[in-house]
Amino acid sequence: MNSVEQQFLKDLDDKLWKAADKLRANLDAANYKHVVLGLIFLKYVSDAFEERQAQLLELFTTEGDDNIYYMPPEDYSTDAYYQQCLQDELEQLDYYREVNVFWVPKAARWSTLKEKAVLPIGTVLWQDEAGNDVKLRSVSWLIDNALEAIENSNAKLKGILNRISQYQLDNDKLIGLINTFSDTSFTKPVYQGEVLELHSKDILGHVYEYFLGEFALAEGKQGGQYYTPKSIVTLIVEMLEPYSGRVYDPAMGSGGFFVSSSKFIEQHAQEQQYDAAEQKKHISVYGQESNPTTWKLAAMNMAIRGIDFNFGKKNADTFLDNQHPDLRADFVMANPPFNVKDWWSESLADDVRWQYGTPPKGNANFAWIQHMLHHLAPTGSMALLLANGSMSSNTNNEGEIRKRLIEEDLVECMVALPGQLFTNTQIPACIWFLTKDKANGLVRHEKKRDRRGELLFIDARNLGYMRDRVLRDFTAADIAKVSDTFHAWQRGNDYEDVAGFCYSASLDDLKKHDFVLTPGRYVGAEEQEDDGEPFAEKMTRLTEQLREQFAESDRLEAEIKRNLGGLGYDL
Repeated sequence: MNSVEQQFLKDLDDKLWKAADKLRANLDAANYKHVVLGLIFLKYVSDAFEERQAQLLELFTTEGDDNIYYMPPEDYSTDAYYQQCLQDELEQLDYYREVNVFWVPKAARWSTLKEKAVLPIGTVLWQDEAGNDVKLRSVSWLIDNALEAIENSNAKLKGILNRISQYQLDNDKLIGLINTFSDTSFTKPVYQGEVLELHSKDILGHVYEYFLGEFALAEGKQGGQYYTPKSIVTLIVEMLEPYSGRVYDPAMGSGGFFVSSSKFIEQHAQEQQYDAAEQKKHISVYGQESNPTTWKLAAMNMAIRGIDFNFGKKNADTFLDNQHPDLRADFVMANPPFNVKDWWSESLADDVRWQYGTPPKGNANFAWIQHMLHHLAPTGSMALLLANGSMSSNTNNEGEIRKRLIEEDLVECMVALPGQLFTNTQIPACIWFLTKDKANGLVRHEKKRDRRGELLFIDARNLGYMRDRVLRDFTAADIAKVSDTFHAWQRGNDYEDVAGFCYSASLDDLKKHDFVLTPGRYVGAEEQEDDGEPFAEKMTRLTEQLREQFAESDRLEAEIKRNLGGLGYDL
């Protein structure tokens, strides 16, 4: 995006968040996110529907030999029968589904919400199929009625839209939110006098993602269950390069990895001048999530992005109720919860997934790794975030499992991350990259080299910047530095070890360190720039400088004591 589009989105984020944040006085973040995200979803599906309807109207009223609907403008504007036929044709469901646009019944369209929400309670809105009057009960009821109508008309959305009446919000507050969203044009918006080339789907997808991040911050630890920081997701996607194939996330949260995979294709399509829409047809996404609320958030996130998805029949525990037992994915990406203690069930004792050793009952870290490996295709690649302890722990069979993974030559790269990246935990984290095939591999026709017996270590702990007092983030340059290093190593393109940052280790190197995978052990210390001063002379100079500073410290201490004594105080 250009700078004007970026500024438009920033201003839009601020405006909509300020409006939504007014609900905080009545609801906590864990609840009011459902109200706001539900309205964003309604706005999206309605805008997409109306955009398609406008395209159809133009198609039907444009002169052409094969256009059976066309009537000269001087005739159709006054012909009531023709107008009715045209409106009936615009309401044909197939015209929308053929381009993957959700069908939106009249009762669920944004124009209906805006018009009916301000009416007095008890006003007759319309008649139902039986001819009975349907009266306005409340604004939250009106919104829930719209959500239900959309679910009933689109099987893919069945059971994923949260109703809001349970939160008992004032009508005026909801009307205020509807008006705020209505004041913003999401279709060909104008900003600073310029018509922007941003589609409704892109704008509302951005807003949805922004709100997820803000809600995660507001909820703190609880928010981390559904939201992985965008920069970490982007880093993993850039390193794995999921151009085509099956993408799987067994702990998907709100679906951030799928969104970033779609963005990755769009970005690189623009750079390499190929059709992003066509390329996206070669990607299919599979996910699983145990939390029912988060499962719904993810499905809504995919729907807004126009990403086809398979999240199983329901929310379910990944270990105990695997929703994709036969899946073998080309790319597996996940940010599972760290160090989960209460994951075990005796039904898992002889599970086929524990190919490299039974994970300890008190920590699920190596259960996640092996579950993901089980679902990885023979030439696939995977990445997952884990607590740093996974790289070195030797308790309860973890060391043996890690050793087996290394000896089987499955671990491809380890990335140590800086602290303070997550909203929900201060536990230091790392990224594991594994693959079942180090000998081969193609990325859009570019061959990877034979990497058998090698493992890349990257220490990224010194990268990033503090975006506020408590949270660190990566810049685009940080992400490029890590991903470019990984790709250069994979392809053999001008890769070099850099002291303090990256090191290509052999199996013998790993044996010397007892199969511990902490990057700091291998990359060494960063080389210091030679300033040309001999070491002996530098030490003499610095020692003298330190002696002078000690003397000055003694003098200042004596001065402070003398001054306090003059005031009648002894130190």
